[in-house]
Amino acid sequence: MPLRLVPADEARFRELEARFRELFESHFRELLGYALRRSGSPDDAADVVAETMLVAWRRVDEVPVDGTARLWLYGVARRVLANHRRGVLRRDRLGERLRLRLREATSDLTELVDSQTAVRQAMDQLSDTDRELIRLTSWEDLDPKEAAVVLGVPARVVRTRLHRARSRLKKLLGDAFEDRGHVRDDQLARPAQEER
Repeated sequence: MPLRLVPADEARFRELEARFRELFESHFRELLGYALRRSGSPDDAADVVAETMLVAWRRVDEVPVDGTARLWLYGVARRVLANHRRGVLRRDRLGERLRLRLREATSDLTELVDSQTAVRQAMDQLSDTDRELIRLTSWEDLDPKEAAVVLGVPARVVRTRLHRARSRLKKLLGDAFEDRGHVRDDQLARPAQEER
């Protein structure tokens, strides 16, 4: 339901609207120049002016009428610019942290690409059933019971098929990953004194 103004409210609204229009028309160019000289781009300056005018509209009753409205708008624009700069700094810092984490996570992209290529080639050689089963359990992180629901077969069948599919995949991958990964304790060579 639209808001209906009573005559007194409507008159007050029109008065405030006229005051804001006069404020906008009188100070827009000066305010834009102020923002352009202090911001990094015309787009940022336009955002600063828009935000400043929004504050002026919301607080039109607080805008001085004694000829210092331009100064009041500059004060608002100054705070808007400060908020904008803080936001840019936060985004830049976050971006840098994300770049560092991405670099750490993918320290050697060639190794990653080689690994992906080897896995994709091996997966392509599997049957559709084996490929889907491995994708459901590895990529979608489903346990055998959940994969069984997706595939519409009993969980014991999925466990058996999954074991066989993983064995086939391991055989197809061969020694592509022999020198990488976790080494189990029982695979480590024991020092001579421990063998006694």
